Amino acid sequence: MIDHGCARGSNPLVPQLCVIKDFHDETPDVRSFHFQTEDGKKPFDLKPGQLIMLSLFGVGEAMFSITSQGDDYIESTIKRVGELTNILHTVPAGQKVGIRGPYGNWFPYDDLKGYDLLFVTGGFALAPARSLILHCFNNRKDYGSIDILYGARSVSDLCFKDELFDKWPKQPDTKVHVTIDVAEDAWDGNVGFVPTYLEDLKFTPKAGRVKVILCGPPIMIKFCSHALLDHMNFAKADVITTLEMRMKCGIGKCGRCNIGNKYVCLDGPVFTLAELDELPDEK
Repeated sequence: MIDHGCARGSNPLVPQLCVIKDFHDETPDVRSFHFQTEDGKKPFDLKPGQLIMLSLFGVGEAMFSITSQGDDYIESTIKRVGELTNILHTVPAGQKVGIRGPYGNWFPYDDLKGYDLLFVTGGFALAPARSLILHCFNNRKDYGSIDILYGARSVSDLCFKDELFDKWPKQPDTKVHVTIDVAEDAWDGNVGFVPTYLEDLKFTPKAGRVKVILCGPPIMIKFCSHALLDHMNFAKADVITTLEMRMKCGIGKCGRCNIGNKYVCLDGPVFTLAELDELPDEK
């Protein structure tokens, strides 16, 4: 076990010392971690869509989305993609970590009340959307119908399988649509990419009473946005997505996430497509 300490003071760049309470694997390279303080408490409250900066002492730190939270923990679902995450996937429960936050804005869950909701997600990006999905289920009477469209490369790459196939479809007025990219012998569901499946399902704006939450890799967002706006007649203001790339300090000082006059760590990560239209192209 890596053993380093860090105390939290008034400096917003100093992390709060926490531990990994427990974890479980979602896929071969995606693991969900529960974090709490050393005295068994939740480090802080977060709103759906907000971010934390997680540090593994002696290794590095990175920004991650929050997947859910309980009374005494926060949960982040993390894909193994680099040095920090590779090592994080090897440490045991009880490992000390640093956590600072919460950072960024959040999904506008109050403004979504009364609307039908369409979640369109792909691959690992179901993780940030899940924080809002769970909020909506915990406050089910506040929202209209809920459709969750999710796709991954293969069955083994599907995250949160228990919720996708058992818990969520049992929620009132809720439908879950799952697809994988390539056919497999053990799979009897839809086969195809998320943008194609989205068009096949023929969702409609319903006179502006539907809000879309779109989370996925950039190429998926590009083609899903085209389908939603050009083929299905959704308005840009009604499609909500996230930007989570290149964030470093979390407090708008380092400039790594600056786009035009916006800082993703402060003004994002949640934006509508209409808001993204106002930002300059990234160079």
